[in-house]
Amino acid sequence: MPDNSFDIVSKIDLQEVSNAIQQALKEIHTRFDLKDSHSDIQLEGKEAIVLTSQDDYKLKAVNDVLQQRLVKRGVPLKGLNYGAIEQAANSTVRQRIAMQQGIPIEKAREIVKLIKDSKKKAQASIQGDTVRVSSRDRDTLQQIIALVKQKDFGIDMQFTNYRTQ
Repeated sequence: MPDNSFDIVSKIDLQEVSNAIQQALKEIHTRFDLKDSHSDIQLEGKEAIVLTSQDDYKLKAVNDVLQQRLVKRGVPLKGLNYGAIEQAANSTVRQRIAMQQGIPIEKAREIVKLIKDSKKKAQASIQGDTVRVSSRDRDTLQQIIALVKQKDFGIDMQFTNYRTQ
């Protein structure tokens, strides 16, 4: 019976996102090139950020400021999925950024397949939006972590809940 386990998750810390948005808004309201541009950043629940500005150029500048703040606060940009730029009210443009919370089922299957194909003595199972990996040997789990980190799945991943029984 496996004694050691860890979870592979993909979560974005919403408190850090909220702090980054507040810092970005402060900078946007003081920057000369973005004054009177009706630029705004809003957190929409737990799943999205909405950027609004006067035109595409200013929207890109707002996005750059937000990205800088997110990186400084340790929020991975890989966990953000950008939507199309669309027209909004009062001749402004809007862009919706979805935040990755949890591993999509297709990516989870790819991770499990990679672990099984590695022929290491470890079991991987999909549990909701996480992947649980378990093994008797701690060294095997370390090798699995290194293996998963090497392959780019296009999502941000964290390795949490490391347990030894």
